[in-house]
Amino acid sequence: MAPTDKSPTPAPGAPAAQEPSLAEPTEPTDPLPPKPDQQAIQPRTATGAEPSSDPATTAQQGAYLTTSQGARLRDTDHSLKAGRRGPVLLQDHHLREKITHFDHERIPERVVHARGAAAHGVFESYGTAASITRAGFLAKGAVTEVFTRFSTVLGSRGSLDTARDTRGFATKFYTAEGTFDLVGNNIPVFFIQDGIKFPDVVHAAKPHPDREIPQAQSAHDTFWDFVSLHTEAQAHTLWNMSDRGIPRSYRMMEGFGIHTFRLTDAEGNGSLAKFHWKPKLGVHSLTWEEAQLLGGADPDFHRRDLTDAIEAGAHPQWELGIQVFPDNEEQSFEGIDLLDPTKFVPEELAPVQPVGLLTLNRNPRNYFAETEQVAFNPGHLVPGIDVTDDPLLQVRLFSYVDTQITRLGGPNFAQLPINRAHAPVNDMLRDGYGQQGDPAGVAPYHPNSLDGGCPFMAGSDDAAFTDLPVKVPEGVKERALSATFEDHYSQAQLFWRSMTAVEQDHIVDAYSFELGKCYEQAVKERQLQCLAEIDPELCSRVADALGLPAPEATGEHVGDAGVDASAALSQLGETWPVDGRMVGIVVDPEEDNTDLLTLHEAVVEASMTPVVIAPRGGEVAGVPVGRTFATARSVEFDALLIAGSPAPGADAWPSVDTKGGAPAGDGADPRLGLMVEECYRHAKAIGAWGRGRELLITRTPEGAPGVVAGKDGASVLAEVQELLGSHRVWERYGSAPAQ
Repeated sequence: MAPTDKSPTPAPGAPAAQEPSLAEPTEPTDPLPPKPDQQAIQPRTATGAEPSSDPATTAQQGAYLTTSQGARLRDTDHSLKAGRRGPVLLQDHHLREKITHFDHERIPERVVHARGAAAHGVFESYGTAASITRAGFLAKGAVTEVFTRFSTVLGSRGSLDTARDTRGFATKFYTAEGTFDLVGNNIPVFFIQDGIKFPDVVHAAKPHPDREIPQAQSAHDTFWDFVSLHTEAQAHTLWNMSDRGIPRSYRMMEGFGIHTFRLTDAEGNGSLAKFHWKPKLGVHSLTWEEAQLLGGADPDFHRRDLTDAIEAGAHPQWELGIQVFPDNEEQSFEGIDLLDPTKFVPEELAPVQPVGLLTLNRNPRNYFAETEQVAFNPGHLVPGIDVTDDPLLQVRLFSYVDTQITRLGGPNFAQLPINRAHAPVNDMLRDGYGQQGDPAGVAPYHPNSLDGGCPFMAGSDDAAFTDLPVKVPEGVKERALSATFEDHYSQAQLFWRSMTAVEQDHIVDAYSFELGKCYEQAVKERQLQCLAEIDPELCSRVADALGLPAPEATGEHVGDAGVDASAALSQLGETWPVDGRMVGIVVDPEEDNTDLLTLHEAVVEASMTPVVIAPRGGEVAGVPVGRTFATARSVEFDALLIAGSPAPGADAWPSVDTKGGAPAGDGADPRLGLMVEECYRHAKAIGAWGRGRELLITRTPEGAPGVVAGKDGASVLAEVQELLGSHRVWERYGSAPAQ
């Protein structure tokens, strides 16, 4: 045959799309295309639609019920049987698919932080952190999508929102440089100093293993047995016994990164920093009685408050701030060890510098897919932010990944839609349970030549995450902590001294309740000794409530928190925006309510949420009734406006409604009287006009602070709105904070 210039057809079996080079590739190139005999899977959403920016493509498709493979069904009410009265057949594929999926539709709940609520939003950077970190989402003008989840710590998914507990505050930043997770709490100090103790503190705080009670609370023996013996927990415990343990709303809650992080600028210079979230609405709390009543009246109070506020347009906001410290060899500041997670740095020593604004503006569409499946990890970092040698943080870096693998069915939890990065991903990770990607190429290893060397390592000029070369202190392998971790009381002392008188009263009441629920006398006495080391007055008052002698401090626990008191620790003394506050408006349908619509809209225009309360449902003067006396309770509202004084309704008799047994000497519905009395007892602003004034006079002391009796709704609302800026009428407790 005549020779030809045509190359021979290659034999099948070539492992890659192009012939590899002899030398290892060094010039970065994009991933190679598939071989000619290969095609990528046609992209489809999980519900069979072609992907697009339209969010409807991920929702259910079509008008007919189908199997998970898209086959239409004609019956989902009857299993396939051998005759109408015969046994169910194994061949019923629809039954097996339906029941099998149902059997597995619940995933294991989180060990801690199981009960949560979340929202989407945006983070807008001020650019003020650009001089200390190269993180792109903190550059001036950067806008980043986020997902924030709030949670209690101890309770199961079915527990109540308002239990006394620490709250989680975790934010996922979907940055262009990769995902950054800031996973913190509403308390800046933690129970333990070393992560190896985390199983111990959680086992102690969870319900007793024999009875599985009490649920979602720390008022029991195993918790106080542990913290009274493991005294590094005392600072966190004191925060938890304060009003911080029962926040009014997730929208009115501070957040803290807890740990110290290392920031690096564009030149590679490092500094140490702590992250803070400051709510625009201020830090406010429930009273203990409100928390207890809400646990029965509305155990979903916090998650309802968050979603309702976003739906109403009162979008919650927090400023992200940082405290910055020199990255010195001791990793300490003003005598405070920055690697000790049971310590915080008072803002008087290191001011919190605002660096950006978080706004939550969109509720999840599906709780399970988003709030339940979101997976946070303090090891999700971006260039410019790195971890330190904090011994609690070091263990968290391992534990979070390990936990997600179990909860979310394997190592591919990052591919769930809520967890997917908003930056290009080329991770060489393959296969595993729940693999949702369709990786191409044949060389998921490095170095390679069969895939053209891709993926390549990023250089210093390619915005790569870089580990700062920090000198590790010379030492020996041992199970121990630095001597600087041994001060367990100075910061608890600082926190107590920083509280106003009314806040100290609440702390005493909390300890008295919690220790009063303990069975073992030794546990109570041991914790009283810990309180004696914090403050003799605190110890004496709690001991008196328990009917026990107050021990003397040993004098062995000497430390210095750096300042005598810190104003930033008290929740009182300032005024705040009233956005999203709930205002109850009591009306009598039998009276003239021509001004009700005007009042209702005036409340809306003030960025608050009005709720009309009447003896029965329906409408009053064209305004929908939001609550009846049978469904309303004072704890839902931040303030009460009384436009009328309805007579007892047909359902107010004691045999029908137990609240109806309250005295009603003024002729009003007894449930309204109870509502007014509770609002007064909880130091809330109350306003009245018209016939409502008569009720107010009989149910509240004459001249009482925060009780407004005016001539019309507009003037009363103006005064009540001003009072709401302080959250409560603190003068009713006998000692108002300084303004």
